[in-house]
Amino acid sequence: MRDLSEPLGAGRAVAPGTGVHFGFGVGFVGADDQNDAEVVLRLARIADQDGLDLFSVADHPYTARRLDAYATLGFVLAQTRNLTGLVNVTNLPTRPAPMLARTVTSLSALSGGRVVLGLGAGGDWDEIVRMGMARRSPASAVDALAEAIEMTRKLSGGGPAVTINGAHYQVHELDPAPVPACPVWTGSMGPKSLAVTGRLADGWIPAWASDWLSDRYRRSRPLIDEAAAAAGRSPDEVATIYVMPGQITAAPVSAVRDETGRWVGGSVQQWVDELTSAVLDHGASGFIFFATGTEPAEIELARWAREVVPAVREAITKAR
Repeated sequence: MRDLSEPLGAGRAVAPGTGVHFGFGVGFVGADDQNDAEVVLRLARIADQDGLDLFSVADHPYTARRLDAYATLGFVLAQTRNLTGLVNVTNLPTRPAPMLARTVTSLSALSGGRVVLGLGAGGDWDEIVRMGMARRSPASAVDALAEAIEMTRKLSGGGPAVTINGAHYQVHELDPAPVPACPVWTGSMGPKSLAVTGRLADGWIPAWASDWLSDRYRRSRPLIDEAAAAAGRSPDEVATIYVMPGQITAAPVSAVRDETGRWVGGSVQQWVDELTSAVLDHGASGFIFFATGTEPAEIELARWAREVVPAVREAITKAR
């Protein structure tokens, strides 16, 4: 796991399978509307200048008002120097694996390695079908996820032409891109997709913004670890990166979690205490903050990047 007390730094690639991952990222709910394109770019520039590691973009290609995730990612990477980009997570059924491999290796080449490939097996199948894609059964969708991870890696890193005859993706005598493979993080949920994560992925983003205290995490993470061990990997090679929606308030709140136990936010110090514990006590590898408060996104982003993140890095350094 990467030392979260230090920012990633400009242009540093992250090698798959090394256990090296990101510390602190940001994404914005609803900020990827086509009418607010400049908002996305402005927030990304602020995040870059303030030393964050990662910028996350959602992928909902069936929603007309949203910006295309990979087009957005390309613009963000072009206008930043330090941020690594992540589509959280790629809607795989709408983006065939061979073309996806070409997309991420190109983005990596253009950005100096600042790309993570986020992958999901597929979610809203009615909407996916409306776009002309075939509906997959749950088992078939998981098989396609595994094939896609393996194919994107085989089509990276140079070497001789490859032929792949999978059940879902086939290529014949196709040259791999010379760019190293990107790290792969999944948004897996079910037992079979969690097993794929354990066998093949570099990171896992728990679904529905579940965190280290949730029942979902406690049920799911052991399945990843078991699959990793069965594949001859160390479970530590699969990092857990948490999506953290919430508000950062000017004053402390009486309860930082709701009645279901879900994190809702609090003051800067309450965030610092919670995230420091997540790293030191629960092995968290990273966090992607989504502002959900009523204040302008720039204000909460500033609190996150300039107050919460540096304080967590400092607390981790002191504890170690």
